[in-house]
Order: sequence, then structure tokens, then C-alpha cells
Amino acid sequence: MAPTYHRIGVIGAGAWGTALAQVAAADGRETLLWAREPEVVDAINRTHENPLYLPGISLSQSVRATGMLDALAACDALLVVTPAQHLRTTLAALPGGPRPLVLCAKGIEAGSRLLMSEVAGAARPEAPIAVLSGPTFAHEVAAGLPTAITLACDDPALGAALAERLARPAFRPYLSRDVIGAEIGGAVKNVLAIACGVVEGAGLGQNARAALISRGFAEMSRFGLARGARAETLAGLSGLGDLVLTCSSTSSRNFSLGKGLGQGQPAATLLADRRTVAEGAFTAPVLAEAARAAGIDMPITDAVCALLEGRAGVREVVDDLLSRPIRSEVE
Repeated sequence: MAPTYHRIGVIGAGAWGTALAQVAAADGRETLLWAREPEVVDAINRTHENPLYLPGISLSQSVRATGMLDALAACDALLVVTPAQHLRTTLAALPGGPRPLVLCAKGIEAGSRLLMSEVAGAARPEAPIAVLSGPTFAHEVAAGLPTAITLACDDPALGAALAERLARPAFRPYLSRDVIGAEIGGAVKNVLAIACGVVEGAGLGQNARAALISRGFAEMSRFGLARGARAETLAGLSGLGDLVLTCSSTSSRNFSLGKGLGQGQPAATLLADRRTVAEGAFTAPVLAEAARAAGIDMPITDAVCALLEGRAGVREVVDDLLSRPIRSEVE
């Protein structure tokens, strides 16, 4: 008999977590949304809106907020939307039980260089793992605009059951068994979105952006294939699809960060002013370190690191990229 997941819990009430709670509650089933900030819990329960992270969106009456992680023990499955670098500590604080964890954060853990599924497997070995990743802006999902996304899971029955629970007329999950590929696409595209933001901020033109997206995808593919990802996953929603979206709009936190860098603003200032997390800023140095250790050439990632760390300016990193030796496009 196929498993069913009636009551969904969502960990993290930022814009994306709130949007996913809206999706899960669209059929009238109660969805529990955990928030760190008491004012967010109060606002959601009192006014059915998250004015701090997703203003202007009226939330379903079925969304209820809590500040207590223990309350999630009553849920059948959990969507985990905490920032990548806080995933391990958050999972360690959860109530026990083998309920599935659907990982929705995109990144690589600093220090360990582990992907989110690997972190979750170490922190909660009893819990089945799935990954939800793809081209999504939270405000569009919450507003019910058409969205397609990858749901990756090693267990086909679990993946199908979760997809059936989350699917809506305007929210379409596509199933995959390539968990590693889905995660790598989501992590690497955040770094590349910073680079595309730099192109925009520095006024380098559309030709440069198109070239960067193409060559960035080559970097994503080299790294992903070396880590065991499937090429078709990297060319799908959670790879190329997400890359195109986040490299093309200031609605992307990573793109906005890069745009500020391209305009000459210091990284420390840009990151200090942000209530929400630009995951690419934390992923870039870990990704560059992992690539170097594996002998994988990722010059765009290295350029983003140089800008974030203040080791070089925009003109310098652009000149370095343009002066690289001529090589075959497919190598």
C-alpha cells in the first residue's frame, strides 16, 4: 500500500518556506509552518500573512504557524527550508521519528563539503530523504502562477507519494531518482547567479550574460558529473532551468548580490543588509575548494570567490576570464 502524507510540516518561514506551506495547504489540509521569529508566528496565525518575508500574499486558512519544533512531531512529512549552513543543527533539534524529510535548501555545507542529502543522512539516518529543487521564485509560487519543479528521491514509491501530495494545477513536480544531480544543480546555480548579477551591475551587456550562462552550465556539468550526477538531470529543471531563472532577474537574491558587486559595492556591506540569505555567497568558497580538491576547472566560481573575498575587482576578474587560453568548447 502506498504511503500517504496528510499533514505536512514546513521548517523555515522565509519566503520560500511560506510559499511551500501555501502549496501544501491548498487542498484545505492543515499545514504547520515553523518560524524562528515570534512576530512571524503571530502575524501568520492572526492575519494569515507573512508581512516580513512574503508581504501581500493572503495565506490559506489551513496554514498554521508555530515557534516550537516539537509541534512538528504530529506531521507525516517535513519540508526543510532552513538555510544550508544551519541544516545540521536544525535537524538535530527535531523530534525523533522516521518521517520523510524533503530538503528544499540549496547549498554545500562548509567544512565537510557535504551536499544537503548527505548532511541529513548523517544527522537523521532514520529518516527517508527527498530533494525539491528547480526554477522557482517564492512570490510566484505563493500567488499560484504556473511552476514546474524536480522532486528527487531514491525511493520511487516515496517520491510518487510526496509528488501526489504536493502537486497542484499550477505546481507540477517531475520525479527523479538522481538526488545528487538535483542538489548540485541547485547549489552551483546560486554561485553562477552572482556572476550574472555582476555582469548586469557592471553593464557588460547581454552577450556577456549569455556567454556566462553557457560557460557556467559547463562548470556545473563538469562538477556534477564528477560527483555522480546524471547529465539529463543537470540539463533539466533543477539544473539548467534553475540556472536560467536565477541568472535573469533581480527577484533572485544571488543575482541581486552580484549586481551590487558589479556596481562596486563591498560584499560585506551587501551581505550585512540582507534579512534573507543569498546562499551562493556561502556556497562559492566551499564549491571552489571542492573543485580544486577534485581537479575540476571552475574559473567562474573562482572569480565569484575573488569578488566576495575582496581579492580582486570586477575589471580584474573579467580580464582574467577573457585572457584564459583558447580551448575547445566541449572539453
